Amino acid sequence: MAAGLPERYLRQMRLPQLGALGQRRLAASRVAVIGAGGLGAPVLSYLAAAGIGEITVFDPDTVDTTNLHRQVLFGDADVGRSKAIAAAERLQALNPEISVRAEVETVTPANALEKLSGHHLVLDGTDNFPTRYMASDACEILDLPLVWGSILAFSGQVSVFWGASGRGVTYRDVHPVPPRPGEVPSCSEAGVLGMLCGVIGATMAMEAVKVLAGLGDVLFGRLALYDALRARWDELPLARDPQRLAVSEVEDVMVTCGLPGPTGPATDELTVAELPALLAAGVRVIDIREAHELAGGMVRGAEHVPMAELLAQHGPTDSSSASAALEGTVLYCAAGSRSASAQQVLAGRGISVRSLRGGFGAVEGSGIAVTLPE
Repeated sequence: MAAGLPERYLRQMRLPQLGALGQRRLAASRVAVIGAGGLGAPVLSYLAAAGIGEITVFDPDTVDTTNLHRQVLFGDADVGRSKAIAAAERLQALNPEISVRAEVETVTPANALEKLSGHHLVLDGTDNFPTRYMASDACEILDLPLVWGSILAFSGQVSVFWGASGRGVTYRDVHPVPPRPGEVPSCSEAGVLGMLCGVIGATMAMEAVKVLAGLGDVLFGRLALYDALRARWDELPLARDPQRLAVSEVEDVMVTCGLPGPTGPATDELTVAELPALLAAGVRVIDIREAHELAGGMVRGAEHVPMAELLAQHGPTDSSSASAALEGTVLYCAAGSRSASAQQVLAGRGISVRSLRGGFGAVEGSGIAVTLPE
């Protein structure tokens, strides 16, 4: 056993491609993981077990019961707790030899450079486009490698981006234009198998270790595609857009595409059991889903205003009369994530609304009257 290295790493150090030198590189590494959810759970578990010296966990969210089938860092006792703090405690118990720091403050375009600076590598396991663009932009500016993963239903994707001073491939070369609100469903809306999180998260951790230890053929310039139903991996080559200028500032995609990023749970939400009384009292209820999502119906008495349209109607310079008409409104989407984001965006503009926990998914089967859109 190499001097100064714990015996816990003996099996991986026997691999000649890693050895004692590679293990020391891992021990000297500082890694940032954005998101402690479905992908973050396996990513964090394997990085901690592998002996990454310092890990920073970024997640403003709290543990929900619906997380437990796939976010294997948490148990029933963690429901309601901060994901970042609960994950850090679990990782520290898993490997006392490393240092784990929890960050519950949301990473934003305004603070991303400060938050991510000082790390050697970043892993992005989030499920929304604004954070993905933000992480990619910040890593390109800081010249940091970014391990990125994405999951939905039975499919997953993994790649490693590195701006390399304006020469390498980044997330913007894969997705040059941010999608419109509602164009791509989230996992909470489309569903996801917990085991898929393990496959993609473990692959992300493997790529991170390869970058940090300097071994193997890293997924630079390649996009790995996994189809769980076919049990098959495919691969697409990636190239930098020669016309794309190097990123010089972290863009706020929430502003440019109208799609709110993660803001944590809603600060004022109601349960589906509270909805009938509010409807009976004449409280305004707005369905903010996209038109194509209404095929299964909508709450009887609700209005339909897609999220992007609603936020555009009530912008930062909105008139007081229009804002007053929205005050106290209940918003709902498919599963509660978009309405929570919209609620917090509007709160920042001085407009107070409420978000329906669980969205339309909680309404179905509850006995609340549902009608088909006109």
